[in-house]
Amino acid sequence: MARAKDGTIYYSGAEGGWGSLRGMALVAGAERPGPDALSALARLNKPGGMMCTSCAWTKPAKPHMFEFCENGAKATMWDLTTRRATPAFFAQHSLTELRGWSDYDLEQAGRLTNPMRYDRATDKYVPCTWEEAYRAIGSKLRDIPAKEAIFYASGKASLETSYAWALFARLYGHNNLPDSSNMCHETTSVALKSTIGAPVGTCLLEDFEHCDAIFFFGQNTGTNSPRFIHTLAAARKRGAKIVTFNPIYEKGLIEFRNPQSAQMITGGKTKISSHYYQLKAGSDIAAMLGMAKHILAEEDRIGGVLDHAFLAQHSHGFEAYAETVRATSWETIEHETGLDRADLIEAANVYIQAERAIGIWGMGLTQHHGGYDNVASVVNLMLLRGNIGRLGAGVSPVRGHSNVQGQRTVGISEKPELVPLDRLAEQYGFEPPTEEGYTTVTGCQAIVAGKVRAFLGLGGNFLRAAPDHRVMEKAWTGMDLTVQIATKLNRGQLFCGETAYLLPCLVRAEEDIQNGTPQVVTMEDSLSCIHGSIGKAKPASPHLQSEMAIVAALAQATLEPNPRVPWAEWSTDYAAVRDAIEATYPDKFRDFNQRLFTPGGFFKGNTARERDWQTKSGKAEFTVPGALNATGFAAEEGLYRLITLRSNDQFNTTVYGYSDRLRGIEGKRDVLLINPTEMARAGLREGQRVALVGDASDGVDRVVEGLEVLPFNLPEGCLAGYYPELNPLIALRHHDQASHTPAAKSVPVRIRA
Repeated sequence: MARAKDGTIYYSGAEGGWGSLRGMALVAGAERPGPDALSALARLNKPGGMMCTSCAWTKPAKPHMFEFCENGAKATMWDLTTRRATPAFFAQHSLTELRGWSDYDLEQAGRLTNPMRYDRATDKYVPCTWEEAYRAIGSKLRDIPAKEAIFYASGKASLETSYAWALFARLYGHNNLPDSSNMCHETTSVALKSTIGAPVGTCLLEDFEHCDAIFFFGQNTGTNSPRFIHTLAAARKRGAKIVTFNPIYEKGLIEFRNPQSAQMITGGKTKISSHYYQLKAGSDIAAMLGMAKHILAEEDRIGGVLDHAFLAQHSHGFEAYAETVRATSWETIEHETGLDRADLIEAANVYIQAERAIGIWGMGLTQHHGGYDNVASVVNLMLLRGNIGRLGAGVSPVRGHSNVQGQRTVGISEKPELVPLDRLAEQYGFEPPTEEGYTTVTGCQAIVAGKVRAFLGLGGNFLRAAPDHRVMEKAWTGMDLTVQIATKLNRGQLFCGETAYLLPCLVRAEEDIQNGTPQVVTMEDSLSCIHGSIGKAKPASPHLQSEMAIVAALAQATLEPNPRVPWAEWSTDYAAVRDAIEATYPDKFRDFNQRLFTPGGFFKGNTARERDWQTKSGKAEFTVPGALNATGFAAEEGLYRLITLRSNDQFNTTVYGYSDRLRGIEGKRDVLLINPTEMARAGLREGQRVALVGDASDGVDRVVEGLEVLPFNLPEGCLAGYYPELNPLIALRHHDQASHTPAAKSVPVRIRA
């Protein structure tokens, strides 16, 4: 930990380098992975190898010698740990006792080895056979109306399993298919679909080799997608400018020491951001409006700044947008952002001077009450100079989980209009349900209201990741059936319905042999490229089944036989599932089985990249933001904007350890980060323990106590702390208005000393 002159803590090193190696070594020491882990790392993210279970950043056609980052290595060692949570472990611990364990300690129990059933009399999981589990789950589901069941999917599941899971849900009779995207990037999908006609980013890796400027909004590359930094470093080396807007100075966007270069010896490092602007949380709309204000002023002054040909041929709504930009005063923009006019003019000039520009964002834009307007504002900015649909330009959201984007592609969606239901009907001979299903938020609200009787989770840690933890945990046990398909123990599995099963599955690194044949699975990365993956590690237990086999068996135990749906064949031959996917989505998956290991993956296509705008107007849409502030609440004395964070030792709800090296925080997660000015104003001192109180006016008491105050470089009015520990402060109703994505990046809270 280092100290700035004002007393704030920070990390004095660079992203990468020896710090990354030390971080990997600490996790290796805790997990004690077997020898298969080294082999898996050597094959990670390479053609013909295994695709990382961590982030969704793309896999290059020409990989580095080590094509994995610190978090990718941690995820692999976490999967291939030698620790085991056997039936003997569960015999020793009741679920009530385990609820007192930390997230880290729960997962440190190790890999699940046997299917387990919850025994309410003893408050423990007890072993059962697979046949018993399938029979009991199928019997329960047949007695529950389809609309009263939720089938959740984690972003880790393969395309094959996701396709089967979505089909299972629709054959059963519902579209209640929330997934990880609902928690994070659903705002992206909704905003891009309505503004450019495609729900995903438009860029390919080659665009980063030709761009002149990259604009970052609310994305922390160093923690969430470190392999991306290699691409950014290469862009900077050839002269591209990188402009970052973020409430927090994140090391991965400041400087990078390449662990695979001479910098490890020389101590050299590469500067990533050429410009870095620390704006208030939730004020990105105003910042981009300020940039646009200068761009329009320069167009008026010198001309030739806007791409008039593009605007005339390919855009709609520019006049209304421009009118709003011109009518918004600089004083208002400066007040909203906390930035000076000169800062925004400087950023705008970088954009004007760039022939080709890319807009990047993460959950710092999507997880707000006004997240839709955040994402649409990036689109507005790119449209001004025709920066969508040409080489070296575009919009590129950086997704989190390894296949969260791909799941949407193959049917994991609560929105029936996004799924080719007519093709499914013809292919499988049934009438798919057309009623919109539950999102994460509406699903949680339905559980609280007692309208959901069954929850099936395909991976993930839904209950822990969701807002309003305590409200949700109380309601969860009121369901008739809860089923968790998982690899390790987590808090969400400690709250059970009347009937509950814990079904352990293989991880992606493990060999999946069906009928004597090693099986391949596939996933889609952030840049819409599809990759094959094959595991070779020895399974953690002979009792594990693959996700695909589990889904097929559940479907067979629940549904009436359908000769058009070969569940038994699919469970043993994933190539047959891919043939089915190709039949349903022929435009995206042509020659699917022949292209599994295409170097760099094969591109599924993107209409907006081709300037084929599948919107209501047939053109790319400019939008007028409903507000300049995305928080959804007004400033008040003593009311703060809480930003929830993931540490450097964490991926989603999985905590690998207690080192947030890149922020200078070690050995703890119960912290409240606040700048020294705000500390003094609130009468707080470093190390003091305080409580945060949620400010939602719905009668629910939301409090997290025992947080240690730490001075940190944040904008005034903003606080920060860790996810998921601070999720109890997020009200279910505090979400993006268009997508229902929880607004975890600007939570209204007060400090109780």
